[in-house]
Amino acid sequence: MYIAMNRFKVQNGSEQAFEDVWKGRDSSLSEMKGFQQFHLLRGPINEAEGYTLFASHTVWASYEDFIAWTKSENFRAAHKNAGQNKVLYLGHPQFEGFSVVEGA
Repeated sequence: MYIAMNRFKVQNGSEQAFEDVWKGRDSSLSEMKGFQQFHLLRGPINEAEGYTLFASHTVWASYEDFIAWTKSENFRAAHKNAGQNKVLYLGHPQFEGFSVVEGA
């Protein structure tokens, strides 16, 4: 099992717009071999630095299935407008990938 996460620092006041972008996109994840779950997570507000932390979280049967997603036409289509939403967050998303060692 492989878990892929992207962390986003969303500018305070832009949280709903950011969530709407994610809710409105057609990712076609469910069509991909090995895809198991997706979650958009809202984390803590950092008042001092002016952002709310979000993470996109996908679970895949294997690392190879995740890599196949990143090279797919579905991936390109799901991310085609990503650059238009840069005003909603600070900096670039931070990717983190994990191979599951133990799980229930």
